[in-house]
Amino acid sequence: MQFQLNTDSHILGDERLAQIAESAVTSALGHLTDRLSRIEVHLVDVNGAKGGADDIQCTIEARPEGMQPQTVTHSDADVEAALRGAGKKLRALLDNEFGKLEKRR
Repeated sequence: MQFQLNTDSHILGDERLAQIAESAVTSALGHLTDRLSRIEVHLVDVNGAKGGADDIQCTIEARPEGMQPQTVTHSDADVEAALRGAGKKLRALLDNEFGKLEKRR
C-alpha cells in the first residue's frame, strides 16, 4: 500500500509528520489496509495563522482494490486529533462498503 501526505503552507509536512500520519491512519484502519492500494492524506489549516477551534482539516482518500476511491473529511483542534477522527470515519465507511460487497456475493 502506498501512503502519501500533502499539507498546505501552514502545516510543516516533514518526515516526522508523515510517520505520525501514516501510523495514525493505518492503526485506525487495522486489517483493512490489506485491501487498499493507496492512501492519500491532505492536511489543511483552514484559518491559517489566525487560529481557532477545529481549524485543522484532514481529508483522506483511500483507493480500495477494485472499487472507486473513498473519501472522508474531519476537522479538529490539532493535526493528530484530525488524523484520528478522519481515520475512524474512513474505517466506518470502508467497513460499510466492504460489507455491501460481501452481501452481493
